[in-house]
Amino acid sequence: MREIDITKGIVQYHVRDLMEYVSSDVVIVGAGPSGLVGAGLLAERGRRVAILEKRLSPGGGIWGGGMGYTFVITQEEARHILDAFEIPYERASAEFLAVDAAALASGLIFGAVKRGAKLFNLTTVEDLMVSDGRVRGVVINNSFAVMNHFPIDPLTLETRAVVDATGHDHDVVQTFSKKNDVVIDTPTGKPLGERSLFAEPAERAVVENTRQVYPGLYVCGMSTASVYGGYRMGPIFGGMLLSGERLAELIDSNLG
Repeated sequence: MREIDITKGIVQYHVRDLMEYVSSDVVIVGAGPSGLVGAGLLAERGRRVAILEKRLSPGGGIWGGGMGYTFVITQEEARHILDAFEIPYERASAEFLAVDAAALASGLIFGAVKRGAKLFNLTTVEDLMVSDGRVRGVVINNSFAVMNHFPIDPLTLETRAVVDATGHDHDVVQTFSKKNDVVIDTPTGKPLGERSLFAEPAERAVVENTRQVYPGLYVCGMSTASVYGGYRMGPIFGGMLLSGERLAELIDSNLG
């Protein structure tokens, strides 16, 4: 065993995959539930999809369950997505399913990767590539460099569709809106901000507001609440899963 051979293997295969995804069909920023579902379903349809996660561990807010308790809830309407990703659940009532948080997070991660999506963690999107009235790619950097404010120049990835799946922070849309004199697809032309918790309308809105906010730029999951003024919903995840499904259908249709 030579340590240098271990290093060569890591570098060789990482660089191989990075080169493959320098140009892609879709870049999804944020590896939470909606982003993972959307990535998996798009990859299953033959799209080249890169998922960029700024943290070490993908899965978004799933891992903590509700206040650290180990289960989350989904609605019956989202059961077909759990089945498709082979995620076990228990029936809590006629309306709700109880899902182990670790099983949901790990199942969605593995399901997305198994279907062909490529996940790059510790990768922060710090800006977008914009030209001719369209978002055309992302500007990326190492998360540790960004966290420590190191003056290190970024790299770029070109893509046909960028998705803000960053959750409550809506980092991508927020940066895009602040840096550019543009009008996005909201009543004010700017992000409206998230409202307080009200689960039922929040679950409906997160699916309905999964859409293209600017040519080449989409939102899904909790980013929709921050962009369109929706409510937060707490530890119920059916709307998040269905948002990812809607995202895949929308982008696949738009890309043609």
